Amino acid sequence: MRVGILTIGNELISGRTQDTNASYIARELNIQGWQVPIMMSVDDDETAIAKALDHILGQAQAVIATGGLGPTADDKTTVAVARAYGLKLYRDEAILLKIRGIFERYGLNWIPNNDKQADFPEGSEPIVNPVGTAWGFALNVQGKLIIVLPGVPSEIKRMFPQGVLPVLRRTFPESAQAVATRTIKLSGISEAEVDQRLADADLEGRGVAVGFYPHFPEIRVVLTVRKASETEAQALLKTAEEQVIQRLDRHIFALDDETLEGTVAALLTEKKLTLAVAESCTGGLITDRLTDISGSSVFLERGAVTYSNLAKTELLGVPEETIREFGAVSEQTARLMAEGVRKLGHTDLGLSSTGIAGPTGGSEQKPVGTVFVALADGKETICRKYLFRWERRRVKIATSQAALTMLKRYLATGGMSGKQQV
Repeated sequence: MRVGILTIGNELISGRTQDTNASYIARELNIQGWQVPIMMSVDDDETAIAKALDHILGQAQAVIATGGLGPTADDKTTVAVARAYGLKLYRDEAILLKIRGIFERYGLNWIPNNDKQADFPEGSEPIVNPVGTAWGFALNVQGKLIIVLPGVPSEIKRMFPQGVLPVLRRTFPESAQAVATRTIKLSGISEAEVDQRLADADLEGRGVAVGFYPHFPEIRVVLTVRKASETEAQALLKTAEEQVIQRLDRHIFALDDETLEGTVAALLTEKKLTLAVAESCTGGLITDRLTDISGSSVFLERGAVTYSNLAKTELLGVPEETIREFGAVSEQTARLMAEGVRKLGHTDLGLSSTGIAGPTGGSEQKPVGTVFVALADGKETICRKYLFRWERRRVKIATSQAALTMLKRYLATGGMSGKQQV
């Protein structure tokens, strides 16, 4: 089956907003085994929308459109679809009550313009929006399927699996296949090296589609199997997954929807260990990622942003002479930061980061991107030096990834025994 994608909005055409909806929908459609022959973007204009729908449906059996379902004057998608196919609009009073209920629940001021979010072309099937007020709809016209969704990415990611996939499968049952997928998340390895390590596995030759998706600072390997039955698909996927893990195990930190910080949090909680973090160049990013995990207060005692030399000395006890002799960005300082924050927080573990994020501050001996990450457990301290080549924000993100990876490997191996691999 061929499904086209249409994203609607002046903000997309002007470049003010990045179009993430098209890439997300295309990826999800391909996982299901459906082709995406065309993607288009148009502004909030009835004529443009109608012409785009006509063009796309000339090349596909279905189209998924996003955007233009809000309450403002420039939200014209519903009207545009109705007029393009000579349909009247109807107001769904039950949905209108649900939308009003959301406004009341959150104490929001109701404006009459919001009524239009409960308007749909006659003959259409509303699609529930579980996290917003703009519902979508599905409409069969002239033997083709039109699905319209709001433009908010977070809403689409809930509506697509819950509301869109069932409609597509029901409308085109002959295209249904058993699809099994696994996303394997990697860190500390290049895309080219991943490809090289998997070359001898010949996964494609055995019916396993392999996709490489850089998602800084990660690389995601997506395995997809399509078979006539769920049992066949899962069996082949399991074999393929085992082969990938065998070749890339050291660099794997999570699967599917898991995150590195989530994995670290689960290990710390399971082992009943506490953590304190001292950050310089990352400015609190490591702690921020850990506190994204619900229940992080169980293991995270404190996070300190010790950005200045004075803060490193006063809060963490790093001697001034150490900083003078070796510098704030050095293995010696990183080690003492990790040990100092562990003592300060009376925790099992102390984690630290210090580096030169740039674009200024580098030297011949310590160029921009030089970073040290250290981990202390009261018995031993390990430290690793990195040299990142990216701009300031990416250096910070990469450093937080390196720090959490170091912590994850420590927890997974049961101590500093894995220090040579960190």
